[in-house]
This record gives sequence, structure tokens and C-alpha cells, in this order.
Amino acid sequence: MKAPTLFEELANVLPRDCLKIADEDMRPYECDGLSMYRALPKCVALPEDEKQLAEVMRICHAHRVPVVARGAGTGLSGGAMPDPNAVLLSTAKMMKIISVDPLACTARVQPGVRNLAISEAVVHHGLYYAPDPSSQIACTIGGNVAENSGGVHCLKYGLTVHNIRKLRVVLMTGEIVTLGGDGLDSPGYDLLTLMIGSEGLLGIVTEVTVKLTPKPKLAQVAMASFASVETAGAAVGEIIAAGIIPGGLEMMDQIATEAVEGFVHAGYDLSAAAILLCESDGTPDEVADEMARVSEVLRKAGATDIKVSNNEAERLRYWSGRKNAFPATGRISPDYYCMDGTIPRRELPRVLNEIARLSEKYGLRCANVFHAGDGNLHPLIMFDANVEGELQRAEDFGADILELCVEVGGTITGEHGVGIEKINQMCVQFSPKELTRMHEIKHAFDEHALLNPGKAVPTLHRCAEFGRMKVSQGKPMPFADLERF
Repeated sequence: MKAPTLFEELANVLPRDCLKIADEDMRPYECDGLSMYRALPKCVALPEDEKQLAEVMRICHAHRVPVVARGAGTGLSGGAMPDPNAVLLSTAKMMKIISVDPLACTARVQPGVRNLAISEAVVHHGLYYAPDPSSQIACTIGGNVAENSGGVHCLKYGLTVHNIRKLRVVLMTGEIVTLGGDGLDSPGYDLLTLMIGSEGLLGIVTEVTVKLTPKPKLAQVAMASFASVETAGAAVGEIIAAGIIPGGLEMMDQIATEAVEGFVHAGYDLSAAAILLCESDGTPDEVADEMARVSEVLRKAGATDIKVSNNEAERLRYWSGRKNAFPATGRISPDYYCMDGTIPRRELPRVLNEIARLSEKYGLRCANVFHAGDGNLHPLIMFDANVEGELQRAEDFGADILELCVEVGGTITGEHGVGIEKINQMCVQFSPKELTRMHEIKHAFDEHALLNPGKAVPTLHRCAEFGRMKVSQGKPMPFADLERF
């Protein structure tokens, strides 16, 4: 008797409209937010619940077929780009808020629930979900877990990893495991934090227990103008050094503010070389005290003008500009390439100067927006893919920024993940021994390396090839002996 094919087995466990094999049906899944890289998968599976998802994984494991997980597809590192030999598994249909516990300040949700939908569902309890990536209106909590997403308020309230209590995860074999617990700690190795930010390489999340935060009684934001990006960058360190941990601390240069102002009319100072947005939240007395301290620090740091929001509508308008920086850039450039690196705060002035030099070197404009409080940069490199050579120059420009981040003591990503975009720069960030340990962890969860293959953690052979290219360009690599790989 002929054994059933992969498609036949998947069709037996999924509803009829939840398996897509025609090219035209799979086209919407060919890339994530990093649209310069595209591919069609072998097929697309859209399970509606955990049981169906586990069966899909079991079938793929039995056939030794790779699986690439996808949420809303808002990722910017190519982490959800399909593999032509793999099943693309979308969690988009798993979008139930299972339960809310206002006393424990937690909610249990499926991975397809949108980030913002969590806060909308609990607002009547006076609670919200704190991590707020700019794509929160569309991105899903499953993707946030995979990438350890942050947002403009992560300085005070933390990244995804700081706001998750428990996960249910399906392994490549189809086994279901629970990581973390309802308490603040659990026995054994901390596999919960290992899974968060693992970019779909270790397992696929089917349920998330999130921590909810009481909504502050008041929030105000100060918008400070500066005559140079160096002065603005230095002011960030002065705020933290003063013992102030703002609810949000963001910086935008003039190219970014000009793009944004024509899009959302946020009220930004277009004469400033850079602006800082610094938010305080808490009780009215706490906010008044902190805003006075922040304003004093900003004036001493060289701010040429400071405006403080007078009401909630004005506060939201100031933030709307920052949160719409990416689409605003898309209005003034045919294409843009959003980078994501993190540096020590003290290095902000140096790095901004170097980005300006690289912009001249490559002949491409670059708008700088970033989570200044934790040093997470988001340079937006503008280019036109229809002009021969500009895409390659944009990629080379971006690679130089990431390698600069490592050089000054930072890292190649803050929240977007590695995916395929930064996989070569992993060879700059880590040594062969460190990468080997990462592959051993991967093997412990996924023996046959079927989950999201070719992403996030490079092979040593790939690093050796990349290292030889760098050495040929006169740039040393952190590999003691390239020839042995």
C-alpha cells in the first residue's frame, strides 16, 4: 500500500481551507517585513489550535521536512522568510484571549493575538501590556516572543522577556512542553528565557501567559530640541546619570523629524538637528517632580527648547511621530533598509558621527531613530532598488553599522532578531566556540535541525567564508585560525 504523502497527511489533520499549496495562495507569505528577500514555501499550514499544530509538527518530523514559523509577518530581519523545502506554519488563526486574571495581573493568550489587542482587552481593569513595538497594531505576541521585542517604553518596563510568565511550546517532534510558571520563579534551568528570542529555532509557541501592568494615572512627555546630534546623544547619558529612569526616552535626527512631520504633523521642531522625547508616568505628584528634574537636566545638557505635553492628546501626538517614523520614511524614499543594533549609551555621539561619515561614503541618506535610553539604534538607510548598485550599497552600509556596534562594545541586534539579515555579523559578534555552544543547544531541542533552517546562528563554515572575505578587505575577524574550518 502506498504511504500517504506529506500533503495528504497534512490535509487529514487540517481543515480544508487551512492548507495552501498553490503558488498564488502562498504568495502573501513569501517574505516578512524584510521584503528584499523572498521565496515560496513548499506549502502553508494554518492550524486553528494547539492540537492541529502539534500534529503538523509530528508529520513534518516524520517526513524530515523543515518548518518555518510565521506570525503576522511584521518582522524586519527575514526570520519568517520561507524555505522552498519547508512547510511555512502560520499561527495567524490562533488568536483567542483565553483568560484574564486581574488580581494576578496576568492574561493567557494564543500566539496570534495582536500585541495591542491585549491592552485593549484589559483596559477596563486599569491594566495594559507594557512592551509596545511600533508595529503593535499588527504584530502578534507569538512573534514578539520569538524576537524578544521591545518598544518605546522598554527602558522602564522591559522587553518581552521581562513581561512573560509562562509559555506552552510545541517541539519539532510534536511534543508539548510548558516553560516557566505562574510564580516569579520555577525550579531547574531557566528555559523560559532561552525560548524567548530564539527566533523559531527551538520550538513554536502555542500559548503565552503575559504579565499585565497597572495603567499609570498620568503620563507626560517632554520634547527637547538640540543644535547637534552629538549634544542630544550626550544628554541621554546625563538623564540616566541623574538617577532618572523615564517611561520612554527616544531620539530622532532632523532627517527623521522632517519625514515624520509631513506625515503625521506631530508638532516637531524642524529647526533642531535632533530631538529627544522623554516621558514620565505615575501619580500626578511623581510626574510633576520628574518632569521638573528632566527639564533641568535637559537645559544643562544644552537643549535649545523644551516643550512638555499639556494633555493626553498632545502626548499621543508627540509619540505618534516616533511610532510612524518607518512609514514616514517610506513616503520620501522608494525603499529603505531599517537596521537594528545596540550600543552603550556613552558611545551615542561617536556612533552617530560615524553613521554620518558612512552616509557620505555610500552616497545614501540615513534617518536615525532609536530607543536612546537603552542604546537601541534604528538607522533607516534610504535607497532605490531600481537604481543599479543601490541595494548592495545599502546592505554594505547596514553591515558596517552593525560591525561598528560590536566595535564599540554593543551588539548586532536589540529587538529585530538576526534572521537572515544579520547572520554574517553573528560571525563578528561571536567566536567559533560560542557559536558551537549555540548549535549544541539547538541540537538538544531540534536534533535534525528542521526548525527555521539557515537562520539566526551561522555554521562555522559560513563564518570561515565570511571571515576570509573580510580579511581580504583588510578587516580582521575574531577567528584565530580560519583555515581549520
